[in-house]
Amino acid sequence: MPVINRIKPITHKGKKALLKKEPQLIENAKETLCLKGKNTSQNVVDFMKDLYDLKKPNAQMMQKKNDILPFENIVPIEKFAFKYEASLFMMASHNKKRPNNLVMGRMYDHMLLDMIEFGIENYKGLKDFKVEKVSLGIKPLLIFNGEVFESNYEYRRIKNLLVDMFQREVVGRIRLQGLEHVLSFTAIENKILLRSYRILLKKSNTRIPRIELEEIGPRADLLCRRNKFASEDLFKQACKKPKELKMKKKKNISTDTLGTTHGRIHIGTQNIDKIQTRKMKGLKKTLSEKKSIQKRKIADDNNDNAIKLRKVED
Repeated sequence: MPVINRIKPITHKGKKALLKKEPQLIENAKETLCLKGKNTSQNVVDFMKDLYDLKKPNAQMMQKKNDILPFENIVPIEKFAFKYEASLFMMASHNKKRPNNLVMGRMYDHMLLDMIEFGIENYKGLKDFKVEKVSLGIKPLLIFNGEVFESNYEYRRIKNLLVDMFQREVVGRIRLQGLEHVLSFTAIENKILLRSYRILLKKSNTRIPRIELEEIGPRADLLCRRNKFASEDLFKQACKKPKELKMKKKKNISTDTLGTTHGRIHIGTQNIDKIQTRKMKGLKKTLSEKKSIQKRKIADDNNDNAIKLRKVED
């Protein structure tokens, strides 16, 4: 076979062409793009930086300010997301009408899918908690408190967006020592209370350690303001799984709620009288059983003979 000499790309266009990949069955962890609006406040910028620190290394922070209004024109953010290959974004802004404003959103096929605007209240940053922090890049546990996350349509979509925003790679197994970080979201009166904890495994008299939570920050109350959700058809299309990842249903096999697999076997009719089931002397057929079997055989023979005579007469 001829040897192919690969040339290292120099231009941005050449690098982008090599980095461009085909759609994957299992996606990598989604990248998040963090942007600053034209006017910002220190509180909302610090809060976005805290979220950026929790999401590293799957996040990119842009330093320059941008004159962008997402709810009026989303095209500039879509271009940034396409350029930096980020499917999630956060944007900090501040004005009189909407102070300490943070917009979270996600893309589908390089176009806006969902977007929600939060007002940041009662903020306390990571630096204000003088405790040990969690490891970099750790996958957090997400807890959603409140029935409204299940009963209300808007809050269901917000929950879905938050899960998409803070989850990392999909894992099949979990090691107890790998559980370090918890993000808690509690819905109360048009607000979502964000709390961040570190999991402490304490000694106990059993095999399972005693669990304690230590707040590490950031802490903030997210006031739900404006939102822009995709249509039901587009949302279903974005959530559609490839055929290769769908589990093929097997006939006559089912799984209950506890995870136990049950199978159903179909067999033909069996003559139990001809099956050898008794080999021990104590399990031999009694005289009454033998007589009943003989009577049954005689009756069957008589029936067969009667049927034959009818056929001959006909």
